[in-house]
Amino acid sequence: MPTSISDATLSSQDKQCIREYALAQGFEAVGFTGADFGDLPGQHLAEFIDKNRHGDMDWIVEKADRRRHPQALWPDAQTVLMLGLNYGPETDPLAFADQSDRGLISVYAQGRDYHDVVKKKLKRIARWIVQTYGGDVKVFVDTAPVMEKPLAEAAGVGWQGKHTNLLSREFGSWLFLGSVFMTLKVAPDLAAQGSCGSCTACLDICPTKAFPAPYQLDATRCISYLTIETRRHIPREMRPLIGNRIYGCDDCLAVCPWNKYAEQAAEMVLRPRPELVAPRLHELVALDDPAFRALFAGTPVKRLGRNRFIRNVLIAIGNSGDPVYVAKVRPLLEDPSAIIRVAAIWALSRLAPSAAFAGEKQRLAGSETDADVIAEWDCNEGG
Repeated sequence: MPTSISDATLSSQDKQCIREYALAQGFEAVGFTGADFGDLPGQHLAEFIDKNRHGDMDWIVEKADRRRHPQALWPDAQTVLMLGLNYGPETDPLAFADQSDRGLISVYAQGRDYHDVVKKKLKRIARWIVQTYGGDVKVFVDTAPVMEKPLAEAAGVGWQGKHTNLLSREFGSWLFLGSVFMTLKVAPDLAAQGSCGSCTACLDICPTKAFPAPYQLDATRCISYLTIETRRHIPREMRPLIGNRIYGCDDCLAVCPWNKYAEQAAEMVLRPRPELVAPRLHELVALDDPAFRALFAGTPVKRLGRNRFIRNVLIAIGNSGDPVYVAKVRPLLEDPSAIIRVAAIWALSRLAPSAAFAGEKQRLAGSETDADVIAEWDCNEGG
């Protein structure tokens, strides 16, 4: 029965009812843990920041105090309901990794933006909990300062593998996470028990060697960070390592042996749009802002914005080594965005003969005022 007591303790039967309701909303993994889950995750976060492995993700530093512990974010929280939604792909995410005329978009971004899908379900569950049992609730998807993976591990949803991502015996690498913080007290589930054993497949495949050690990530070397998070120019030494990945990277997830148990996503809106599965680079590089917004409407890619996306496409084009793209790259040397102009210079330096590259540099001499663009011209000599 509903109660007005915010810190009421629910019975095991109540807990099972919540679990069944969450499963009925489409979540495939459900677990409970106490909001006071210890200081160790916060210590790992502090070490991550101290080693500057967060790069220019300043929001991690700014909200570190609230992120380190659920009750630092919301002191009244007693229980965290952790939920997982399967987004398993139908085909091998690395199937087009060696096709240099295609761009790889991470599996999670090929369909509907999961933030919208997950949050809608979370809100429905939260309303039902309050209506049924009382108390107060807050819902979070990963844009909030919540350490979701440690919480999911504590709640028995899965465990963090050597690549620092969550692994599940039932769904492998492919779970979106969401959480409902509650003032209600619910008996916690047992923490997940799992092991990577001696396997290092995820560490070995990483193109940029972003893992300093098992269970540690240097985000500044991660392709997902480089193509999504950073608003700066991608470092020159990283560009050749990115290959044809234009939004995120699935390499470490895709090779995990636990994926043999994974299933294709049941949620239809999360399944890939055909036009976003390895699209052709020559079509993407020609996108203006309206065309970019139309193509990626409703997906996570849209939030990246056209300028950074075209930056990524130009890096992939440069890595293709195919001079057929020169005609597509040349107009972008004069794009209004400096971040595009820098990437276009680098791509042209890998595709055009030295004389042609020098000719473009001479043609634009005196018209450029951005220091980063000028430096990029000076750092490249052409093919």
